[in-house]
Amino acid sequence: MVRYSMELGEVTPHNIKQLKRLNQVVFPVSYNDKFYKDVLDLGPFAKLAYFQDIVVGGVCCRIDNTDGKRCLYIMTLGVLAPYRRYGLGALMLKHVLDLCERDGNFDSVYLHVQISNEDAIKFYAKFGFDIVEKKENYYKRIEPADAYVLKKHFRKTEA
Repeated sequence: MVRYSMELGEVTPHNIKQLKRLNQVVFPVSYNDKFYKDVLDLGPFAKLAYFQDIVVGGVCCRIDNTDGKRCLYIMTLGVLAPYRRYGLGALMLKHVLDLCERDGNFDSVYLHVQISNEDAIKFYAKFGFDIVEKKENYYKRIEPADAYVLKKHFRKTEA
């Protein structure tokens, strides 16, 4: 059996351009310079995914405090097409979910997915995410413009 080296690494000022290039290839939307400047302050909530020491994926999240609830928003999670189905997306998502579980104070984790992206919807469903809302005209300049909000709730244990 062939063993592949897969690992997550920090996003730093030295490799932020790799994340930017990766996102330009993977996502149909573009992110501004402020997005990348802010990513450098995310700590463990931003990671690069390496396959055989090559950057092929990345994940960026931010903490949202809305309506008295503390949620984690997955801004981006993507892998270059030739490297999909090796488990890198799962590795990044498990990292994010583990951070939430260890923290213990997140109500949920959520993200937006283009309604036509069936692969992403199925991927997140495997990890317990549900479609909770449809946002009309969420995306600018891409078709279809609508997005689903996918959310995974964490059970609160009452003391």
